Amino acid sequence: MNTFEKDRQYVANTYARFPLEIVSGKGSVVTDVTGKEYIDLGTGIAVNTFGHGDKGWMQAVTDQLGKVAHTSNLFYTSPCASLAETLCNRTGMKKVFFSNSGAEANECAIKVARGYAAAKWGKDRYTIVTLNNSFHGRTITTLAATGQEVFHQDFTPLTPGFVSVPADDPEVLRKTVEETQAIAVMFEAVQGEGGVLPLKAEFVKAMAELAEETGLLLIADEVQVGNGRSGQLFGYMNFGMTPDIVTTAKGLGGGLPIGATLLGEKVQDVLIPGSHGSTFGGNPAVCAGALNIINRIDDALLASVREKSRYIFDSLANAEGVVSVSGIGLMIGVETVGDVGEILSRCREKGVIAIKAKNKVRLLPALNIPQDLLEQAITVLKEVCAECAKG
Repeated sequence: MNTFEKDRQYVANTYARFPLEIVSGKGSVVTDVTGKEYIDLGTGIAVNTFGHGDKGWMQAVTDQLGKVAHTSNLFYTSPCASLAETLCNRTGMKKVFFSNSGAEANECAIKVARGYAAAKWGKDRYTIVTLNNSFHGRTITTLAATGQEVFHQDFTPLTPGFVSVPADDPEVLRKTVEETQAIAVMFEAVQGEGGVLPLKAEFVKAMAELAEETGLLLIADEVQVGNGRSGQLFGYMNFGMTPDIVTTAKGLGGGLPIGATLLGEKVQDVLIPGSHGSTFGGNPAVCAGALNIINRIDDALLASVREKSRYIFDSLANAEGVVSVSGIGLMIGVETVGDVGEILSRCREKGVIAIKAKNKVRLLPALNIPQDLLEQAITVLKEVCAECAKG
């Protein structure tokens, strides 16, 4: 059997995979089993921050593997402590809990918020407000937090204690917080799975003012938009506010699994020994790679992300077959006249890999994608959008 056949027979049928087997990659180019090359604008859904086969990241991971690959959290390791220090120094947060994925990072944030609320207001207050079109993970609890009913089907009853509201109506948010005695608002600066939709500045400002007034917590889900993808280190930084809890994953690991829950001053002491844990969380090899990634997301790189973002927006704004372009930094959604599935298929035929978010083409290139490759890929996308618009 070939890989396609083995996958269909032995792997759980949870993914609508593209008919493409990737066998190698270098930078922003991947190669399939036939030897055909593709410019990668998906990066494993915002995971491969510096593309494929990045030497600095590989060296950091490999060096650590030669020392100790895993110890468990019964012991101290330098990469874990150093990564936590760096994240706190770069954000102003006070403590970090490490796990293995974005969903786990969000689960930790929810536990911390409930623990904080129980001590502050009593165990009868536990509701967390989330936003329509949000996506926070696929566990039962993070599904409950997700503000999209399509993900809830067949998996009820979900964990109670969540209510979602429109992402652009401060008055509804305020009313809901008051009626439910909510303890926190959980939000994505850019709703990725919801259609690559940035929050409006006035809504974020109202949310921050409400938190200041009522004492509720703000939880920023930075799983996809964090780690430089927005043109700032984290997406919330585009709005001039500071959350109480920040969750991240994906691009932090650079290609290996990691989740991180960053705890601000209010909640830094909620977790105590025995209250939470993760066998692989803080794995030294993964943390060594993540430390290499985060230390290279500097002002110069962030400026280049913003510059490349402007190029994409300017190139696609009035392109034939393009209805609208949304997003921030190098997390971009392209609404098209033609069918998204057909557009993605034709792009692959022409050597460009992109993915989708709802009815949009989603672009998540490596933060350091060379300008010439980016221009080549965007040219292909424009050609395909125009072709598909004509039928």
